[in-house]
Amino acid sequence: MAYHETDHEIGVTVGSIRPRRHPLVSATPSIPGPGSAGLLERDGALELLAAETDRALNGSGRLVLFRAPTGTGRSALLEVAAEQGAKLGMQVLRAHASADCPGALLALVQRLLDAESDPGDLHSAPQTLQLSSHSSRLWRLLCEHAAASPLLITVEDVHLADQASRNWLTEAARRLTGMPVLMVVTERGQYDITPPRAGLAYSLPPDTVRMHALAPLSRSAAEELVRAALGPDTGDAWLDGCVRAGAGNPLLLHSLLDDLRAVFPYGASDSGGPEPRLPERCAELYPGAFVAAVSWWLKSAGHESTLVARALAELEGSAPQQNDEGRQEDGEQGVGERGFPDGAGTSDLRPGAAGHGEPDPGHDFVDFVDFLAELTGADPDRVAGWVAAMIRLGLLRRAPGTGVPRFAHPLLRGAVLDGWPRSHRQSLHHRAAELRRRRGDGAEAVAGHLLRTSPAGAAGGTAPPGAAGGGAPVDRALLDAAAEASRAGRTDAAALYLRRALDEPLPRERRSAVLTELGELEFTTQRTGGIPRLAEALRLQEQPRGRVLAAVNLGNALANQGRPHAALDVLRDLGPLDAEPVLARTVQTASAFFSDHDPEIRRAVHTRLRERAERSPDWISPALRALLIRHRAAAGALSAESAVEQIRQLLAAPEDPLLVPYLLATAAAVAQWADAPDDAERLVRAGLTEHLLTPLHPVHRSLLDSRADTAAARGQYQWLLEETADKLRTPADAARTGVGNFLAHRVIALAECGRAAEAERLIADIDVEEAKDSGELNRFLYARGVLRASVGDPAGALADFRECGRRQPGRDVESLVITPWRSAAAECLLLLGETPQALALAEEDSRYAAAWGTPRVRGRALRVLGAATGGRRGLELTAEAVGILRGTSLDVELIPALVTHGLQLTAAGQPRRARPLLREAATAAERLGSIRLSGSAERALRASGSRRWNTSLTGPGSLTAGERRIAALAADGRTNAEISELLHLALRTVETHLTSTYRKLGIRRRVDLRAVLNSDAQEPA
Repeated sequence: MAYHETDHEIGVTVGSIRPRRHPLVSATPSIPGPGSAGLLERDGALELLAAETDRALNGSGRLVLFRAPTGTGRSALLEVAAEQGAKLGMQVLRAHASADCPGALLALVQRLLDAESDPGDLHSAPQTLQLSSHSSRLWRLLCEHAAASPLLITVEDVHLADQASRNWLTEAARRLTGMPVLMVVTERGQYDITPPRAGLAYSLPPDTVRMHALAPLSRSAAEELVRAALGPDTGDAWLDGCVRAGAGNPLLLHSLLDDLRAVFPYGASDSGGPEPRLPERCAELYPGAFVAAVSWWLKSAGHESTLVARALAELEGSAPQQNDEGRQEDGEQGVGERGFPDGAGTSDLRPGAAGHGEPDPGHDFVDFVDFLAELTGADPDRVAGWVAAMIRLGLLRRAPGTGVPRFAHPLLRGAVLDGWPRSHRQSLHHRAAELRRRRGDGAEAVAGHLLRTSPAGAAGGTAPPGAAGGGAPVDRALLDAAAEASRAGRTDAAALYLRRALDEPLPRERRSAVLTELGELEFTTQRTGGIPRLAEALRLQEQPRGRVLAAVNLGNALANQGRPHAALDVLRDLGPLDAEPVLARTVQTASAFFSDHDPEIRRAVHTRLRERAERSPDWISPALRALLIRHRAAAGALSAESAVEQIRQLLAAPEDPLLVPYLLATAAAVAQWADAPDDAERLVRAGLTEHLLTPLHPVHRSLLDSRADTAAARGQYQWLLEETADKLRTPADAARTGVGNFLAHRVIALAECGRAAEAERLIADIDVEEAKDSGELNRFLYARGVLRASVGDPAGALADFRECGRRQPGRDVESLVITPWRSAAAECLLLLGETPQALALAEEDSRYAAAWGTPRVRGRALRVLGAATGGRRGLELTAEAVGILRGTSLDVELIPALVTHGLQLTAAGQPRRARPLLREAATAAERLGSIRLSGSAERALRASGSRRWNTSLTGPGSLTAGERRIAALAADGRTNAEISELLHLALRTVETHLTSTYRKLGIRRRVDLRAVLNSDAQEPA
């Protein structure tokens, strides 16, 4: 049989060659299955090899082309083909194209067919005019080989071959029909950013080539490989991690398993499985086979794809990611030199995202791909295609919620970044910051990238001089981001931006301002309380006013940390301020506020203040006079009427703006003591809003305390619970000894709302002995006493109340306006049968109440005195208490007065007179939402022989069957629409029931339902 064809691709004539005929062999497939070949999920490829091998052995060959991404097993298939071809008696000729191979024309084919040629000849490329003869000679060599025996030709990575060799192989494939030659070629088939050249077989007729694409391994196949390497007892966490890191790519998966076997040579824990934690950083995979495999994968993809992959990995490392359940995954944060808070930088990998609104996965994906393309200078369409291809291959996946691409496992991301110079990463972030700024993204989106860069002038820094990626100054961009984060309540993020801003070269005054702002953020979140920042800010101040304000900030932080002596030392170090009387008064007023943290200092400071007022009355400003009034009121030396009148005069007097906040805070406290809640709230609002006080200002906490005290006096327990929910946090590494006013109010509110068990858990680990002796400690002791009394422990409550009373005189506090410990202790003594002692305390309390003269303290004192006195006189006293309190909007005191008077009437044989009072008390208690007071009123009603005709109006027990059913579904996370569908109710009906439920339970938010419904509190019997 003659072969005389024209090579249209090369333009040469191939001579006539008649190969030797071979006996026909059986057409039964000769290539083994995937199991014996050591391959998984390659049945189709192996069956194709078997069929085409038999066809070639029968005298008619063909080209078989395997196309697959890098690392998918193309080489393994060629090994199988060569091994089986040799077993069947075929002559096997093999060649492997490489990007590093000589660039001579037809170099690959010459190496394949002309084994005796001198390798040095390959460097001498034939001239164009000699190409025809050179090609013909190689074709004759192929025919000679085929004439000698059936021939198997394998060419690996043909996409790397020189174009002349590719043309020769393509034309040769057209002539294999009728020849005992099988040509098996592998070609990389992966979507890259740089468009590839045409594939080898794109111009071949279908009957001359059989193409087969290799897919990534399925999850089950990958798990089989993992178990085979690490043991059959490999845990689910390891299986999932290995499968995700391997991405169904045999090369990556085998390399990872090789590393793991080296890192964990025994491969099993005590339970028979592998080690309990799969490494998440490439540095933990010491042999480095996995990193090398990923590096090869990147090299094969080309420079542009590598740049896009690394940019994607670096952006992903700049923000915390969420796993499929919405929780942050460990180890998936960036491994750069700085950590990132939620909401910072490239949060969710979305340009400009700051956590506002519901994400749109489709829009986020497109927006991010556009951003990535512009950042890397690549074609947006190619980047979008590359991302889609990598997701299909399993190397990337879409982040839940946003849909933006991310690497399938931290090991993959880390390996992609491995070896990428830090300077290149920083350059990327500078470009990203400038790009975000030009796109109009938020300040945090811009600053998030700047966090990943070195400051200007630092070694290795890549910032343009004084610019954020060529735009606004770096420090300004970071400060804008800090302000944005602070407004949104993300204090951790704001602090991070400020710390980075301090790395920049800043003018002295500006650095001091940044340090102060950062110290303010660290004031309540760090164990150090921001003190090092504030101390440095003070050191940088040069002007007297700036030094005084910085010293006051630092002193307040020290005082709140329980170091009032150090706070006063800071103020003393300012030296004399005789030339600045306003600043001197500011220092004196701040000293008085700091002294509240220590009884001895408080007494000394107020003593000096009184002496100064006597010597130089004109020097004492209204703010300082208000402090003296507050001190005398707490000591029981003033009536409420006198104190309020003097405070009003001071408020009308002129005062320097620096001292006005101190005056407002002091006036608010006195107004709250004097049963003027509206005035107190007005003064608090003025102090907090009109003067824009920061938490570092000494009166900021005082104003918040007055607002909470006013709410407690009005019985606004639910508001207190909401207000104090996020104000009890202490630094994670600080001892839990916080006994502030907010904690005291929360404990009492929980007890009143029937959530005593929650209150007990809240204070279980507080050690009073370790706490600093202060007014706030007294408030805590009183609150703990109220809690103990509410759970039936009068002895424990009595101990707390007495300790509170023992400590108060040391602070010159005798009045009952702050903590009415005497009345509370007297009630405990009555329960314990110690009536004489109870009577003595009640009489003492009554004298102080008469001196202060407000309805709240008088009504409370008379009620307890009447209960301790008993008999007709007791009835008169409790009746007087009810008369004083009724109509004052002081239901917190009126309800127990009504109950006490009603019980006395019942005991005196007058239950008919008692019942209306007790019903009034029960109704008022339900209106407040106080489970404790409601229970007291209900028990008193039953003692009077009455049963209420309606059920309880508050608490879980007050819910109807329908309300409870709907509330339970809502607590489980069901939406109103889902509840409506499940219960076959109108949506409006569901909403109405939930509104009623919230009112009865005293809550405002859906998230509070579960805690209240599962409360340990029982409905009063």
